[in-house]
Amino acid sequence: MFLERLLKPRPAKLAGEKLYASAVAQARSPRFYAEFGVRDSMEGRFELFTLHVVLVIERLKGQGEAAAETSQSVFDSYVRGLDDAFREIGVSDTAVGKKMKKLAGAFYGRLKTYDEAFATLPDTAELDAALARTIFEERGEGDVATVSAYVRSAREALAGQSLDALLNGEVQWPNV
Repeated sequence: MFLERLLKPRPAKLAGEKLYASAVAQARSPRFYAEFGVRDSMEGRFELFTLHVVLVIERLKGQGEAAAETSQSVFDSYVRGLDDAFREIGVSDTAVGKKMKKLAGAFYGRLKTYDEAFATLPDTAELDAALARTIFEERGEGDVATVSAYVRSAREALAGQSLDALLNGEVQWPNV
């Protein structure tokens, strides 16, 4: 009985995995790449995955213990996904750890950057600048205004969803 309980995934873990999978699926929406100018590269995909994970984590912030556990599970799933991706493309085991440490730092930097930009809304200047630096890799290309509008609508959509649904791993993203 004890072993069954120990091995049975917790609801927060399952919800976090589902929320992460949904964030990844949304970040893979072809319009980001084909129409909005996000580069379809490892960097571009990393930035979009990270942005969507940040949006979910932001929504869960300050919503109690179950939300904090679910948020941690989203992050853990994100890290596992990156680790798996590196291994699939043939990065050596010794190099994966170094790359993961660098990406964890990048994630926390993005989290702070977006959090600061969200705090200045409805003024979009900081958000637009953050997206230009990250999503668009400072290339001076791409439709920053459209992606910024999408991010704002995604935040609104997440804010309008019930916490219970999110804690069950259910999320509805806006159309891209």
